[in-house]
Amino acid sequence: MKKTLCHILKVALSLILGGAILYWMYRDFDFHRMEHVLFHEMSWTWMLLSFPFGIMAQAFRGWRWRQTLEPVGEKPRTAVAINSVFLSYAASLIIPRIGEFARCGVLKRWDGVSFPKALGTVVTERAIDSTLILVVTGVTLLCQFSIFDTFFKKTGTRVDEMLASFSSTGWMVTAICGVAVIILLWYLLRSMAIYNKVKGIFLGLWQGVLSVRYVKNVPLFIGLTAAIWLSYFLHYYLTFFCFDATSHLGMSSALVTFIVGSIAVVVPTPNGAGPWHFAVKTMLMLYGVGANDALFFVLVVHSVQTLLVVLLGVYAWLALSFTRKRSAMAPHTA
Repeated sequence: MKKTLCHILKVALSLILGGAILYWMYRDFDFHRMEHVLFHEMSWTWMLLSFPFGIMAQAFRGWRWRQTLEPVGEKPRTAVAINSVFLSYAASLIIPRIGEFARCGVLKRWDGVSFPKALGTVVTERAIDSTLILVVTGVTLLCQFSIFDTFFKKTGTRVDEMLASFSSTGWMVTAICGVAVIILLWYLLRSMAIYNKVKGIFLGLWQGVLSVRYVKNVPLFIGLTAAIWLSYFLHYYLTFFCFDATSHLGMSSALVTFIVGSIAVVVPTPNGAGPWHFAVKTMLMLYGVGANDALFFVLVVHSVQTLLVVLLGVYAWLALSFTRKRSAMAPHTA
């Protein structure tokens, strides 16, 4: 009961955080114009052209995941691996971060893949993707330093200015956040201590983490990693041409807003709702896009792309429902 209440509380806080940010952003927004924008001001052709890249990004991730599982003796079917990724993204819309566990559970149920090993490879994937994003962010920061500097000043994220402008309330909020972080770290360490008591689970996780060292086709692994993020970027970039306010912005502008949005979704809200809207909207305004136009852009793009994630999740659920489960003792075939 206590564990269930904790999970419910985390989900509730996630929804409240995302909802509060969205309410603050759209509290004075003219929603009556939304219908006119959707049917008369935006180009749905470009939106539809962006869909294949959103699908391919997740499909490439499933394909790459299968590669990292092979070195630890697990060979799930490619279709099952891809559908598990589709389903994981949809599941994360309901409970943030649950997708990583959901896709491991799918492989366990349909192909008899070891859950700890699968989870270990997911940890590896996240580490690789995070490193790639950091590298791209560093390069982008150097190329677009003036824009980032303006962003930091506009949002008050410069450390010296933050400290100077802090009121007693600000320090109190900071202290509360600090305590929350300490509690979170304690909870994670406690959870890890429990896992460490079970050698089999710990060993499986470790084998999964190290699996990338023994990937058979390294060029293919690197190519798939590049394809994943290129697809994500194109899925986002093509939406710029849907609106007159953003169609003139170049690829460098899209890359900056894409990077900032990718960092913002680290905040645990459903599909980054709230933090993503705020971050991308702020960056678009720095590139000269009007406030209302930026609000329309982030609302429409995020909503439509989230709908695509839902549809892929429904498709995966239906496809898996008609997929025959493979016994854990049966030979593994693709």
